[in-house]
Amino acid sequence: MDGTTLSMPDTASNPSVYPQSGVQQAGRGFPLAMRVAVISLSTGSVLEWVLGLCRGKHTGEQALFRELMPRLQPGDIVLADRYHCTYFTAALLMERGVDRVTRQHQRRITDFRRGRRLGRRDHLVDWIRPQRPAWMDAETDVSMPERLSMRETEIGGRILVTTLSDAKTVSAKDIDALYGRRWQVEVDLRSIKAEMGMDILRTQSAPMVDKEIAVYLLAYNLVCALMVRTAAGSGVEPRSLSFKGTVQLYLAFEQPLRFAVGASARTMTTHLLGGISLLRLPIRPGRLEPHAIKRRPKSHQLLTVPRAVARENIRRSRGQNGLR
Repeated sequence: MDGTTLSMPDTASNPSVYPQSGVQQAGRGFPLAMRVAVISLSTGSVLEWVLGLCRGKHTGEQALFRELMPRLQPGDIVLADRYHCTYFTAALLMERGVDRVTRQHQRRITDFRRGRRLGRRDHLVDWIRPQRPAWMDAETDVSMPERLSMRETEIGGRILVTTLSDAKTVSAKDIDALYGRRWQVEVDLRSIKAEMGMDILRTQSAPMVDKEIAVYLLAYNLVCALMVRTAAGSGVEPRSLSFKGTVQLYLAFEQPLRFAVGASARTMTTHLLGGISLLRLPIRPGRLEPHAIKRRPKSHQLLTVPRAVARENIRRSRGQNGLR
């Protein structure tokens, strides 16, 4: 699971529900919404999602994830970044029979001399319940356990924290390999925002925001379903196929498929699935890429005042110079 922000037009309706960033003055930014999604690790499809504000108390990624927790099933394993490596997140998930794997939070000190040793730099340690946070009611706080048995292991230069405590069943290498696939959620969010075009919403009114996002995710899941169908028939993993290539190939077949019927439609679908099965991604274990872009943006001036004020300034400037 992971969260991402979405931008939308600065209309009269949108900011009333989705305010802009608090670091920007009114009229100089765009309304923002926070979306948190639970995504299937095997297929990339969006299983659950929730939308909320991107500003104010109890509106962050953790608060939205807590809304999704009741929809998780016992036996699920959640992969999340270190932002979710907290006592109460672990306790609430364990209460529902859900395991998790995260990276250790940078502020927590890990001392492998403590706890019960499971292997080299691999141990079980008790976490002590902290004070009740502001978002939790007293009744829920009382139901939280006084201690949590957490497994901490260091491998590949990073410390991972999990509730998968049986070292005989799940080795440290297994945990590292599992967490190494967490980056897939970043790729999935990029596909939704960049390839599906959901990075900047188009809706002009706040009530339409949920509907627009739902349609985007429906289309995204249909593409994932097409990849799963292809993978099942080709004996490969759905993750080994290119999402962008699948979208492009489907768009190339879209018009002929729209009017095809009977045997013609079946033949064309077979060719489509066969073409998708050839869109294999290269195997790049341990791939490292800088989190930066090479192409420089165009040097346009930034709009530092509301658009209406900028227009009025242009009119005044033209009037003073005798221009119409």
